[in-house]
Amino acid sequence: MSAEPRIHFTASQKPEARQAADLMIRRYGQAVMSKADVIVAMGGDGWMLETLRGRYGDRIPVYGMHRGTVGFLMNEFVEEGLHARLNSAVRVVIHPLELKATKLSGEVVTLRAINEVSLLRQTSQTANLRIMVDGRERLPDLAADGVLVATPAGSTAYNLSAHGPILPIGANLLALTPISPFRPRRWRGALLRHDARVEIFVLEAERRSVSASADTQDVRDIAHVAVREDRSHPLTMLFDEGHALDERILREQFSF
Repeated sequence: MSAEPRIHFTASQKPEARQAADLMIRRYGQAVMSKADVIVAMGGDGWMLETLRGRYGDRIPVYGMHRGTVGFLMNEFVEEGLHARLNSAVRVVIHPLELKATKLSGEVVTLRAINEVSLLRQTSQTANLRIMVDGRERLPDLAADGVLVATPAGSTAYNLSAHGPILPIGANLLALTPISPFRPRRWRGALLRHDARVEIFVLEAERRSVSASADTQDVRDIAHVAVREDRSHPLTMLFDEGHALDERILREQFSF
């Protein structure tokens, strides 16, 4: 980046995020997004994901500043020295997941997820799911609340809450994690290659309805999903030195 990179600020709807963005715009100016060198997102992790989703086309790097609820993907909010922080920031390139969900109606919906793709039961009845990896059946019938496929960037989010493994950011792995499994009781998930193709079929789909989510984007009443890593849409996040995502993930593995 140049000594004074052109910055476009965005903010979530939270008052503290809006106030912080106004403050920073007065101090550093507001570049037109199409001409910006970097986008600075004010808010929490949800806003960071929303901002990243808008970067599939222009691929402008995003630097988050914490002004929300959860800030695992964000840097500390400090008014001073932003240009220097941006120029010395560590770049982390991540690859989203592509979800192709086939609904009971036959409609196919394609979405991308930065954190995870998750399947969840829609009713009080347990979901019954058949899981295939790279065209080979691995689990004929998982009875559970659901299952998810998480990226390394998303392994500390919903995946961790479901007792899935934490993945280093450069691990080239995906986590396949059950959500409240009932049968088989001993199955706790699997680690897959980053280029694995995961297919999940919903058994008794009309009676035991299931929804699919790509981060916060939902598709209801699904019959089948296919999930794979999408290397054609890389995204770049920026982190302060000493606080990069791989360091945060490592610290998380030693927390109690």
